[in-house]
Amino acid sequence: MSYLVLARKFRPKTFGEMVGQGHVVQALENALTTQRLHHAYLFTGTRGVGKTTVSRILAKSLNCQGPDGQGGITAKPCGVCQACKDIDSGRFVDYTELDAASNRGVDEVQSLLEQAVYKPVQGRFKVFMIDEVHMLTNTAFNAMLKTLEEPPEYLKFVLATTDPQKVPVTVLSRCLQFNLRPMAPETVLEHLTSVLQTEQVPAEPQALRLLARAARGSMRDALSLTDQAIAFGNGELLETGVRQMLGSVDRGHVFKLVEALAQGDGKTVVDTSEALRRDGMSAASTLEEMTAVLQAMAVLQAVPSRAESADSATDPDAADTARLASLMPADETQLLYSLCLHGRGELGLAPDEYAALTMVLLRLLAFKPSGAATSASASPASTEKKTLNDAPRAALAPAAAPARVAPVAEAPVPAAAPVPPQANSAPAGQRLAVVNEPMRQGGTPRPQPSAEAPPGEDRPKVLAVPIRVQPPPGQRDVPRPDAQRAPAAPIPPSEDGDFWHATVTQMIAAESITALARELALQSQLVARDVDQWILRVERELLNQPSAREKLADALAALGHSVKLAIEIGGVVDSPARRNKHAADERQRIAEEAIRNDPEVQMLMREFDAKIVPGTLKPA
Repeated sequence: MSYLVLARKFRPKTFGEMVGQGHVVQALENALTTQRLHHAYLFTGTRGVGKTTVSRILAKSLNCQGPDGQGGITAKPCGVCQACKDIDSGRFVDYTELDAASNRGVDEVQSLLEQAVYKPVQGRFKVFMIDEVHMLTNTAFNAMLKTLEEPPEYLKFVLATTDPQKVPVTVLSRCLQFNLRPMAPETVLEHLTSVLQTEQVPAEPQALRLLARAARGSMRDALSLTDQAIAFGNGELLETGVRQMLGSVDRGHVFKLVEALAQGDGKTVVDTSEALRRDGMSAASTLEEMTAVLQAMAVLQAVPSRAESADSATDPDAADTARLASLMPADETQLLYSLCLHGRGELGLAPDEYAALTMVLLRLLAFKPSGAATSASASPASTEKKTLNDAPRAALAPAAAPARVAPVAEAPVPAAAPVPPQANSAPAGQRLAVVNEPMRQGGTPRPQPSAEAPPGEDRPKVLAVPIRVQPPPGQRDVPRPDAQRAPAAPIPPSEDGDFWHATVTQMIAAESITALARELALQSQLVARDVDQWILRVERELLNQPSAREKLADALAALGHSVKLAIEIGGVVDSPARRNKHAADERQRIAEEAIRNDPEVQMLMREFDAKIVPGTLKPA
């Protein structure tokens, strides 16, 4: 007899044997018990979590006849009646499985739907199971919509997909959707232990942990890897053999790397990376294991009580993880985790993945937060330099005489004048910077007096320079949204100004001036009017263009003013643009004042703390 793989041999036959999908099992069992059955079900989830298995168990529950042949719909199929046996073996005529990945056209779907008009031959219900339903074409989806919405009472649809985003919403709305979740490594480990005990295969707990993590939430992948590991280990599962088969990095190397990074030991980091290269270990697996260790460390740093939990007592790596968590600050752990996580995406970009791995590890050293632990082999000079840089300035030169800030711009400072303790506690806007004056007025360096110099000797002088400090956001002079707008300053009235504003408005309305000529007219002030020449004044030389002057003169001639235009550059007090802006500002002010003085608006501002949003009020 041929060997049956573990994934098929231990496929659950009832809902009670399902692992890790309690939320789906409970809903289906309750629906079967109360016989509140929907006509279409959609099961979603990643590969190997039980979508097809749930579909087959559901089909058995609907068609189970019981050991005596008198059974009905049940949440616990017997598994011994003819219907249950045929469904398990794939020979039940009223249970049809369609692989949409290879039968994705409208013809295959229409062929399936043609069977819907016939009542069940053996069972109580016809069950159509369409796997990977998202692979169907849009035409195929449209062809099944009507039957999916109102199937015969004896027909049930079961759809399964790993990508529900590709299923049309018209199909989703016709189905009850259940999301099968990826399984936790602890759940997979528990099931693998039970399976291997049944198979009487010796296995080390750490080997099963490696298989459970490598499955990534898929029970089928876990059982397939277990089959491979049994063959690799010649009938037994050992940690070294499983680690070699998976290409996983020994946690000992990972702990060594993390500890070296915590201590800033670059030599150990590079040597360990080279050892991984010689052993042929995967660089991606190294970073993956490091992220897992760093995540466990971050949890212990945030919740120290987790170190005493039951899972930590059974985990052989818990002691090393707790030790490393005490060596590394929490912020550095978060930084290393982020760099390892992003470093995995860079491995494929480098010509050599081990070189990329080394660069990621060295980056972890380069971006260590300030104040982190340094290497034990650091030189005394570098240690002393760091200490000097971090020490307070007053502690570096205790013999130097501190200077007092003088209230005048330049004043001599007595040698023994201490710095007032309130100097650093003054408000930010009143702090003064003390700057030594290194040069005399003649340009020669000022001699620096020694510590033993008599009081009469020339002493260095200081300049009291006020520092401009940006006030905090809460103290800035920001206008309130409901602040009243001040009236705009009026423009002095003049006969020439009134005439020029009316003339320019008339030309703009007639569209006789555009572009630069229009701007020249708006931004200019009529200074003088003679019989045959007008003088205009503008502030910007850019507006004084010959073409603009000619177009403006032609527009004036069309209005009956055949004059020459002379342009001068200077300050403009009264121009059409300024008058238009003044009028617009006045209209805006009046509109805001009318809204602000409205009784209903005042009631809203008083009772509901309402605010008038600046810029939202527009005059009618």
